[in-house]
Amino acid sequence: MKGFLTFASEADIVALWGAACIAVALMALLMERRRSKRTSIDNVGWMPWTGLFLTFAVLGGALLVVSIPAVIRG
Repeated sequence: MKGFLTFASEADIVALWGAACIAVALMALLMERRRSKRTSIDNVGWMPWTGLFLTFAVLGGALLVVSIPAVIRG
């Protein structure tokens, strides 16, 4: 893996960051669904899962869209 990252283009690295952001967004979506299905409303805690989901989904999508042309060419 280290050899891949050494010779990876900037577009490949941006695509990897975008995929990581999408993975974090999916985890936040899963946690929000888990919180909303709780039986005891008082024990949900406070974490802005929806805001985290939107932030990471938009950021990851933007990074992937920016990296697509260079990844296809290279």
